[in-house]
Amino acid sequence: PAQVTLSQERPLTIQGKASGVSSYAPTVKATAPAVVNIFTTEIVKRNAHPLMNDPMFRRFFEFHGMNQDESEPRSGLGSGVIVSKDGYILTNNHVVGKANEIVVALHDGRKSKAKVIGTDPDSDLAVIKIDLKDLPTIPFKTSANEVGDVVLAIGNPFGVGQTVTQGIISALGRNGLGINTFEDFIQTDAAINPGNSGGALVDVAGNLVGINTAIYSRSGGSMGIGFAIPAQLAQSVMMEIISHGQVVRGWLGVEIKQDNSGFNEDGSINNKVSEGVEIGGIIRGGPAAEGGIRPNDVILSINNQKVISANQLMNTIAKIKPDSKISVVVKRGSQEVELSVTVGKRPKTEQKQDDEEQEEDNAEPSR
Repeated sequence: PAQVTLSQERPLTIQGKASGVSSYAPTVKATAPAVVNIFTTEIVKRNAHPLMNDPMFRRFFEFHGMNQDESEPRSGLGSGVIVSKDGYILTNNHVVGKANEIVVALHDGRKSKAKVIGTDPDSDLAVIKIDLKDLPTIPFKTSANEVGDVVLAIGNPFGVGQTVTQGIISALGRNGLGINTFEDFIQTDAAINPGNSGGALVDVAGNLVGINTAIYSRSGGSMGIGFAIPAQLAQSVMMEIISHGQVVRGWLGVEIKQDNSGFNEDGSINNKVSEGVEIGGIIRGGPAAEGGIRPNDVILSINNQKVISANQLMNTIAKIKPDSKISVVVKRGSQEVELSVTVGKRPKTEQKQDDEEQEEDNAEPSR
């Protein structure tokens, strides 16, 4: 297995502005050198002639040997975090996932081509590697975060160069945003803009709190709502990628029925705690189908752990090793039925759409 050398978490000795801190310069000096700018080149094929979009004309052109497809390079930019002396860099999948060439620019002026070790579209994380000596690193923050903790976002917004912004952790465990398949975001009001993707969110002790990933924006710029992937999740995904080349997750093969129980029929708010997750459909030949789960079943528990939301169900199954047998209790009509299901391996996720296709007014990759 590849060697990975990680730094130890730094103790928190500075509590933030409330304790009279007038400058975060020591934190920036300790962390900024390990945040890199990432420049990518992607070869994009396009039709040189608009008639090539018509199947009839395309066949005509191809029959006469007139292939009108052209390739052109498209450049992109983002940020990354050096987390290992061995040259491993964490960034976002949407920054490097489609790149044909990646160049990393360090804070000290050095530049290096990077190779992709592996990507994980489901969490929007990627690991790349450079071969340089004397690399600065940022240690992962493995202890708990709290809402109100002071954080700094470091990255390359709009390509203007390395920039530091300051804020607090606004919320923890954000999910259901439709950005990634697996979501457990840290929300922050530290300004995050396009180009910040893959950069570092650090605490005032200089530990990596998260990988900046997305913004909620109606203008394309920061509106005080940014999202970062927690360091614990990022570290776990990174080690899986380095060890196995990919992240292996469990899979059930079910479609969740949309939950509209937030409101009663008269429009009033429904405060009732959800009991289980209702299944809308079953993928034929999948683990759930083989295990006897049916459409309209309500999954109440997995291995005696109560199921309270679709997100929790998906995350629980994802953490279970494929080919493991689990106990699933479902409510079928008025009866509770216990089933034994063999968890499958989650299929690979296709690359997400280009950022330009993301609608404004929604949370989107900050790239």
